[in-house]
Amino acid sequence: MNTRMDAILKKLPSFVDQIKSIKEVIISNIVLIGQTPAPTFHEEARTEIFLERLSDAQADYCSTDDYNNPIGIILGKSGGAKPPIFVVAHMDTFFNADLGHNYVIRKNSITGPGILDNSLGIGVLASMPIILRKLKLAFESDIVLAGVTQSIGTGNLQGIRRLLNTWDDPIRGAVIIEGADLGRLSYYSEGIIRGEITCNVSVPEDGEHRYKHNAILILNEVIDEILAMELPQRPRARVIIGKFNGGFKHGVIALNARLGFEIQSNSDDMVKRMYHEMMDIVEGIGHEHRVDLKLNIISNLYPATLKYKHPLVKSTVAIMKRLGLKPASHSSESELSVFLTQNIPAVTLGITDGKNVHVEQATMKIDPMFTGIAQIIGTIMAIDSGVCDEK
Repeated sequence: MNTRMDAILKKLPSFVDQIKSIKEVIISNIVLIGQTPAPTFHEEARTEIFLERLSDAQADYCSTDDYNNPIGIILGKSGGAKPPIFVVAHMDTFFNADLGHNYVIRKNSITGPGILDNSLGIGVLASMPIILRKLKLAFESDIVLAGVTQSIGTGNLQGIRRLLNTWDDPIRGAVIIEGADLGRLSYYSEGIIRGEITCNVSVPEDGEHRYKHNAILILNEVIDEILAMELPQRPRARVIIGKFNGGFKHGVIALNARLGFEIQSNSDDMVKRMYHEMMDIVEGIGHEHRVDLKLNIISNLYPATLKYKHPLVKSTVAIMKRLGLKPASHSSESELSVFLTQNIPAVTLGITDGKNVHVEQATMKIDPMFTGIAQIIGTIMAIDSGVCDEK
């Protein structure tokens, strides 16, 4: 480990207590932003509050791009001579605006819909100018604080795709922040196709109680054939059946049903092969039963990775271990993949521990959050110092 990295590692433990000393500001930002609903495609209200908090925190620049991604910039000392460092969190959550977003704050926890995915990440991002001033840190590179819209589900990461496609200058590196889980270190992304299979059965003319087909049973036949697909151990490949719903009530045969799935592999060719095989299954069963059976793609990603030996990964591992964290690596189907496919080194980090991530009663722990923020700061420092640059 070189002397620049040694200097960063020595500072990290003291950062935790210093960040904790301004926890009221950080928690206020998390709660204020988190209690503002932001379902995918409807992040406008949260975007406005996020920019207000960045402005109050005295970011040097606050605005939105042409895709309504809110951006704050902390100017670096090099005057643009060094490429910028991106710190990114997605704005949207899985919850609709008509759901109550009142958060419950306890001594060491905050509970509410979307808190871990990803209101916590956005709240920390909005607090970053204040945190850096508290730590008396300045950087050579500009620090771009980007809250990206239209990320999850059918959003298909359109916010970050558009932001990077319209950003003309080189980018030095990126840190993507997610609320959960502390210790998470993602530096690769598998290829995926996420989609839905829908089955719609026509009502026969001779009466609603004499249906020939049950949409749920037809989709069950589809599942059986998907599970019978022969998948290799290398390259890694799997199909996850994640959602299923259909029917009207207990005593009536289901005319409509919907199946949500995700194809995953570290090989793009394998993802495509599995998709075409599933298309054959859907078309075949639909033809045999003469029902409206369709497969629709919601989102897709190409596989991309940094090697473990990449200096950004190695430096982040050292930072996490210095803070007493045990790095746990797994694939991240998030903004990370978009950076990596554009050859921009990036990692995804989790901020704290919690439970019930994707339900209304999601809960985050407050105390571990300060260590989670310290690791983010340390990773930014490592990128800025040049120790993460590839030789």
